[in-house]
Amino acid sequence: MTEFLLSVHVLVAIVTVGSVTVAASMFPRYALRACGGGAEDGRSEGTGTALLLHRVCCGYAVAGVVVPVFGMATAIQLGVLTDAWLIVSMALTTVAAALLGLAVLPAQRRLLALAEGASTQAEARPTASRLSMTTGMFNVIWAVVVVLMIVRPGSTTGV
Repeated sequence: MTEFLLSVHVLVAIVTVGSVTVAASMFPRYALRACGGGAEDGRSEGTGTALLLHRVCCGYAVAGVVVPVFGMATAIQLGVLTDAWLIVSMALTTVAAALLGLAVLPAQRRLLALAEGASTQAEARPTASRLSMTTGMFNVIWAVVVVLMIVRPGSTTGV
């Protein structure tokens, strides 16, 4: 049972968190293109791509809830729920989820609204810059969590 739980945890983490980190990282560039462009259909260049990237972020953020659920189940099976590396990982996962839900996704919505409102790139650039920085922090947090999951400081498995 442990192998199944761990396999689902890792597979869902790769698919959901990986997709969100890539899509969120690409979003600011396309959102800036969407602001100030000008197409015949009333949508600026990049709007469709930015909208798609935002939908990917939202969808996989919701699906990503499965990652900590299976992670907790695996930790219970392995008896490591109180290990320091896991507690730090859970805390960082909570911080990353909060950054995504409270900063990244709302900033993406603001940039999409600016693009719809025919804002210029100059008007959108500060929001896009902050979003890029926040997304970078989100990605670094996930990198730290991955390292903690692999290295598991204090592990007795010989790794």
